[in-house]
Amino acid sequence: MKNHISLFVIAFSSALLLFSCKPKENMVYLEHQRQQYEQQVQQAVYQGSRLQEGDLLDIKVTAYDEYAVRPFNLHSMNMATSSGNAINNQAAQTAPQGYLVDRDGNIVFPVIGTIFVKGMTKEQLRADLEKRLLQYLTDPLVTIRQLNFNVTVLGEVKQPGQYTSPTEKVTLFQAIGLAGDMTDFAERTKVTLIRNEDGVEQTHVLDFTDKNLVSSPYYYLKQNDVLYVQPDEIKKRSANVDPNRNLYFQLGGIAISVATLIITLTR
Repeated sequence: MKNHISLFVIAFSSALLLFSCKPKENMVYLEHQRQQYEQQVQQAVYQGSRLQEGDLLDIKVTAYDEYAVRPFNLHSMNMATSSGNAINNQAAQTAPQGYLVDRDGNIVFPVIGTIFVKGMTKEQLRADLEKRLLQYLTDPLVTIRQLNFNVTVLGEVKQPGQYTSPTEKVTLFQAIGLAGDMTDFAERTKVTLIRNEDGVEQTHVLDFTDKNLVSSPYYYLKQNDVLYVQPDEIKKRSANVDPNRNLYFQLGGIAISVATLIITLTR
């Protein structure tokens, strides 16, 4: 009888140990050498995001004649219209300054008027504006900065949500960093990138353990990209098991303790 009970205790304990202590795989980023992207892997070169509806741009114009350039800068115009009023001056200085790309892909620029910018890079828009300004200014210089570069990170990350970056040059790993890194239950080999390409939502599955990720065409994110980190198989199974599973394990632990006590007392 003692031998039967001892064998039962050993078998049950071994089953619990094997079930609960299976090592987690694919925990290290950039560990494996693979090439499994839909497009041919190429060297990642940052080329700048294409402007789209909803983008907010900070555009500043400078030239030799600082007075002639004032009508082409929003901040100067706001300060001029609120002169003589301290409250309005303060509001003009603290209010967000920027050009919003409307639903038709246009911005309204002082003096010049409506300009279609959708699909342009910042560099293309800069060159276009400097060319237009030549009829008003001598050697105009234009600087452009995007004020609302947004990426969304969801799923098995520590702080899911939408994040606004002060720069639009954001990599996959920087986006994951904004969300506090992946959790221990993240499936690092199956991270879904959702990207709008010419009005069509496209999805790409990325492997964060693949060293080729840093040279893939998706390494730099674009405006309004969404990253979804899937849960691993352990997390999926735990979400679909009997909610009383923990109770069963507790009862099993009690049974082991009782059986061990019986063996000890009957020796």
